[in-house]
Amino acid sequence: MPPSSTPAITLNQLRAFLAATRLGTFSAAAAELRTTQPSVSELIKRMEEHYRVPLFTRGARRLVLTAAGEELLPYAEQAAEAAEGADRALRSLTSLDGGVATFGLLRNADYYLLSDLLETFHARHPRVRLRIVGLNSVEVAEAVTAGDLEAGLVVLPIDAEGLDITPLMRDEVVYASADPERTARPVTMTDLAEAPLILYDAHYGWRDPTRRQLAERAQVEGITLSPVVEVEQVDSALHLVARGAGDTIVSRAVAGSRTFPENLHTVGFADPLYDTIAVVRRQGAVLSPATRELARLARRMLLEH
Repeated sequence: MPPSSTPAITLNQLRAFLAATRLGTFSAAAAELRTTQPSVSELIKRMEEHYRVPLFTRGARRLVLTAAGEELLPYAEQAAEAAEGADRALRSLTSLDGGVATFGLLRNADYYLLSDLLETFHARHPRVRLRIVGLNSVEVAEAVTAGDLEAGLVVLPIDAEGLDITPLMRDEVVYASADPERTARPVTMTDLAEAPLILYDAHYGWRDPTRRQLAERAQVEGITLSPVVEVEQVDSALHLVARGAGDTIVSRAVAGSRTFPENLHTVGFADPLYDTIAVVRRQGAVLSPATRELARLARRMLLEH
């Protein structure tokens, strides 16, 4: 009578089989598995009886795999490895007792009160190591796509291939000037083309998401935008604007901050312009518990801002 078509192999049997194969005796396998030699023998015996094939030749000094045992070996190894991986994954979901969180933050994160993020996270999970990179959204997206960062916050639009994107909030972009006449009415793209623009994020230029939106609008209207000065940091741009060297664009978060120069005036665009802040992660990637919790806290802080 042939064996039943219903699989009768358990994970414990496969572990006993693998330990006996590796160590050569049932007694050594039992010691490794913290059980008794008769228990290991019984686990192996049940498999052999069910399939009516011997898995080992019982030699005088060491167990030797039969042809059936050789056939079973790779499948037993795969099953045990998969079970161990599942165990690690499920245990990690319930523990933030270590590990590393790798996350990309907006360069202007402080204006969204995200400076408190790291302090809050570290206070709650002091044994988790943090690797936080504050870059332009372009570089954050590229680092997440490449796997150098697990996740990060970006301003849209970005090149989204290979990424899962979850928008979180919008922040209006406004025009800022020391001259109140230039902010007396909403700004058009023609106004922007004629203005003495001082723009930041010089390294990324028109790849920067906010500038990218402006460039797309200008292209539609057949207008060219040419800044007179480009600097790297928003603070440097605001310093120049406050001294009357030109005008710039900033988010409402920046315009409403304590460090925003008192002599500057702001106005929105005639066709309102927004920075959309989103969290990005690589498609198909499973975030570590630490990074997942960091992303959750960042989302909460942004939504409460």
